[in-house]
Amino acid sequence: MPPSQLKRLKASLREQGITGPQKSKKQKKSQNKNADHRAQQAAALTSIRESFNPFEFKALSRPKKFEYTTNRPQDAKKVLGRPGVTKSLGEETRRKTLLPEMNRRNKVGGILDRRIGENDPSMSLDDKMMARFEREQQMKKGINVFDLEEAEDEIELTHAGQSIKFDEAAEDYDAASIAGSSDGEESGFLQRKRRRDDGEGGEEENDGPEEEQPERKKSKAEVMKEVMAKSKLHKYERQQLKEDDDDLRDELDKELPDILAALRGHFNKAPVAPEPPKEAETPKTDFGINPDRAALLAGLDRDVADKEYDKRMRQMMFDQRSKPTERTKTEEEKVLEEAKLLKELEEKRLRRMKGELESDEEEEPQRKDDDEEIEDEDVESVRDDADEFGLSKKAPGQWTRPEGIDDEDDFLLEDDLIASDSEADISEVSEDESEEDETMAVDADDEFLKDVVTHSRNPAKGVNGVPIGSAPTKLAYTYSCPRTHEELLEVFKNVPIANIPTVVQRIRALYHAGLHEENKEKLADFACALVDHISYIANQTPAAPLTLIETFIRHIHSMSRSYPVQIATRFRHQLKQLQASNDPTPGDLTILTAIGTIYPTSDHFHQVVTPAITLMARWLGLTSPASTKDIATGAYIGTLCIQYQKLSKRYIPELIRYTSLCLKSQHITPALLTTHTKNILALADLWTGTPAFIEIFTPFLAPLTTHSQTAALQRLQILLNTAHLQRRPQELHHHRPLPIKTSIPKFEEGFDPNKHYDPDKERTESSKLHKEYKRERKGAMRELRKDANFIAREKLKEKKERDRKYEEKYKRLVAEIQGEEGREKNEYEREKRKRKGGR
Repeated sequence: MPPSQLKRLKASLREQGITGPQKSKKQKKSQNKNADHRAQQAAALTSIRESFNPFEFKALSRPKKFEYTTNRPQDAKKVLGRPGVTKSLGEETRRKTLLPEMNRRNKVGGILDRRIGENDPSMSLDDKMMARFEREQQMKKGINVFDLEEAEDEIELTHAGQSIKFDEAAEDYDAASIAGSSDGEESGFLQRKRRRDDGEGGEEENDGPEEEQPERKKSKAEVMKEVMAKSKLHKYERQQLKEDDDDLRDELDKELPDILAALRGHFNKAPVAPEPPKEAETPKTDFGINPDRAALLAGLDRDVADKEYDKRMRQMMFDQRSKPTERTKTEEEKVLEEAKLLKELEEKRLRRMKGELESDEEEEPQRKDDDEEIEDEDVESVRDDADEFGLSKKAPGQWTRPEGIDDEDDFLLEDDLIASDSEADISEVSEDESEEDETMAVDADDEFLKDVVTHSRNPAKGVNGVPIGSAPTKLAYTYSCPRTHEELLEVFKNVPIANIPTVVQRIRALYHAGLHEENKEKLADFACALVDHISYIANQTPAAPLTLIETFIRHIHSMSRSYPVQIATRFRHQLKQLQASNDPTPGDLTILTAIGTIYPTSDHFHQVVTPAITLMARWLGLTSPASTKDIATGAYIGTLCIQYQKLSKRYIPELIRYTSLCLKSQHITPALLTTHTKNILALADLWTGTPAFIEIFTPFLAPLTTHSQTAALQRLQILLNTAHLQRRPQELHHHRPLPIKTSIPKFEEGFDPNKHYDPDKERTESSKLHKEYKRERKGAMRELRKDANFIAREKLKEKKERDRKYEEKYKRLVAEIQGEEGREKNEYEREKRKRKGGR
């Protein structure tokens, strides 16, 4: 058991020599006189006192595990801090700073001492009194510190060590400024100056009473009067200068015609030249007039000249505006321009196929909306529009467009074609057609209106320069614009199938967006009605001719440039119906065909194409061929998938699965077998460069052998053999061998394992700054906690003090009341006894 604290204290005092055997008075007296001994004794007592208080020092929280020696003895017993001293210092500081602020909080009022020098310890009492006296004198009424006349006796102005005095000889500065008064009166100063200059009464004035009396101060009215006089004088001088300038300018203008005539070569210096007639003198002076107009005015009457002028003005109004001519490009320049355009379009298509976003600066008007159909780089070749739209070529005998028509935007119009409500009356089309074209250019389909209204392919008579075609006589020229599918069926009810394309053309011409502001909405609804109509006529029995459906798709394609949002929304509505039923009808297949024709199918994501591909893949993946109809539908959808992926070449596993099931089905017919075989070969050509080509198409060898498809089997076998030859095993990248990184070791003198040596100076500074920030933040939070604790203690102390005072007051009041009650009670008892004794 360790010794007690008392025993340890006695032992420490004995070791330090403070206690011990009894000493004589002489030894004690000699020790008290020795200052070093007293200092050593005080230090010993302090060390003993500190050693017996373990909370007085702050040591390492996790001390060293093993003892170690060092050449610095102060490191052996290193004291990190003194919590008691630090706490007492912080408490004292808060009592001086935080406590007064806390006491002043929520307290309003008080007297603020604003006396001069009262809060300035550097000023003595005499200085304070002097400063206050000076301020009191300055604040007296009628005294201005800047008034030089009043303070002339007290304040003397100096400059460069010499006194400045104002005498009368130097006060003639205002003579020139006041000389031009309006009323002719002179001020007293000017009169005195004039008398002094003339030498009149110099001695008399010096001896007179005026010398003794100061000059009278001018009133405000006199000062303002002089200012107004000077202002009028300056205004008059400015007017005179302006009039002189105008006269000089007029003189120069009179001589200017002669100068210009001399410059133009019309001035004749020969003295023998005959004098011109009077009629020619009129245009000579008016040198800026047009020579033709001058000749016209010289030989005609004024009324006749005005009429001729008005006539020529009207001719100028109806003249067509001139347009800058363009240089004719050579064949090489045209080929380079077309090649550059095709290259830009292909780059945009590749970016869309990869899903990369295009900036607004790269968006330009596309010359061809369906970029994926561009296969031939030869821009000189002429192709049929069916290839451009993705449809098959027309067979002989089928309906074709009229001769001379290249697009659905070019129409042959007959008499009375323009509707009365379209705001394009024939009488209004005059010689200012160029201005009308500029107004219509706002619409995206303005080329259509320009071809309809202002241009003609034949010089024959027609409406607004448009030739009259040979349309059937029973076909109407004007129709109402159908905005729903029901209205469209009402319009096409009595129209033969062969004439329906003409009706659609006339409706688009009658309600073109450039003719009326409401026609945009009408044509957008008309396009949506056409989308519904192609699905409707495909579902009819018997179905409509493919040429008619092709025509409708061409019109939808043309109008989708101007109304892309409305048409795309209608296509998505049709796709939602297909999603709900999951049973594709001929109308749904027609919608899918139109989508692949109108929109680019190689984009990474498209609002219309992507849902269409998803629906086709869903049907192929979730349906099994249970009938001939399913096999036929699968063959057509497979053809559409091939057409969709013609450029992007994306893999569709559902198509491979459904085609395999169709080849193994018992409901397949020879015609459908041929169609599926063609799809397999097309897919093989499409995916011939893929690494998984062998695994994809090897399962088709057995079904094709079973159905005796020799040609397709040979073709597929050749492609598989080529894929086997091109396949290589995977291997690592070939790169040059990299040497092992070596570095010279760095030795640090005085290396400290607890210190981080980072070669990156910026990272070191950053870590130091971060560490310092954390340390300061922790210190600030610690101080805030201490302040909060101090405030809480002070509030608790104040509350206890208030409660103590309240208790004392309460007890005093209770004691007073009890004493008063006791006195009254005693008085009552005495009175009571007194009355009883009296009885």
